[in-house]
Amino acid sequence: MERTYVMVKPDGVQRGLVGEVIGRIERRGLKIMALRMNTISPDSAKKHYAEHAQKPFFNSLVSFITSGPSVSMVVEGKNAISVMRAINGATNPVNAATGSIRGDLALDTGRNIVHASDSLESAKREISIHFKDAEITGYSRVDEAWLYE
Repeated sequence: MERTYVMVKPDGVQRGLVGEVIGRIERRGLKIMALRMNTISPDSAKKHYAEHAQKPFFNSLVSFITSGPSVSMVVEGKNAISVMRAINGATNPVNAATGSIRGDLALDTGRNIVHASDSLESAKREISIHFKDAEITGYSRVDEAWLYE
């Protein structure tokens, strides 16, 4: 099974969409292995978005992501990274498919509700920024036999 990092950003928390996002993840069949609500520190935000450090929007991105509480998750399942990216939809909500989180609930790239890792390497790096190994649980869901061949 593959693991990925998922975040409901401060705009999603402020709009009361945490339950909606978690529900979509779980209904799809992915498993939440760790979950935390907190306000991300500026240091963690800079590490998380390090690949954007030289881009003009970096400072405003860090400012936004640290502006209020967000919900961080470790999500597990077969092809979890690509499945989660599809659940989220395109980064720009205008281009996001109807039925995706962004396609149904967002209007602006800068306030697009959710983040999910884009690769296995990013997932490992992002999970390690936001969670200690001991905070990630292991368990079997009763429906797993009905989800996978």
